[in-house]
Amino acid sequence: MLKTVQSRQKSYTDVRRRELEFEVDDWVYLKVSPMNGVMRFVKNGKLSPRYIGPYRISKRIDPLLIIPIEDIGIKDSLSYEEIHVQILDRQVRKLRTKEVASVKVLWRN
Repeated sequence: MLKTVQSRQKSYTDVRRRELEFEVDDWVYLKVSPMNGVMRFVKNGKLSPRYIGPYRISKRIDPLLIIPIEDIGIKDSLSYEEIHVQILDRQVRKLRTKEVASVKVLWRN
């Protein structure tokens, strides 16, 4: 029964789904996935935005944003080692029943 229902729902969804293709100079919105308890973009809860933007797709690439793979040190397993450089800030947040410590760290990679 579950398989039948899933198949039916998939067929309904597939009718409305389409592949998105963008060109240079198109304007797009970015979807923001809400996180519980995290306040982003000034509003929280039901009124928090689902999309942010608009942003223009540009052809030029900022060369400062391109980092060679050798500088990062990615291994064959597509993982890399992060080394902390400095502790920037320490903070203790007091909740109703407990205290949560948070540390802001500057990482090398």
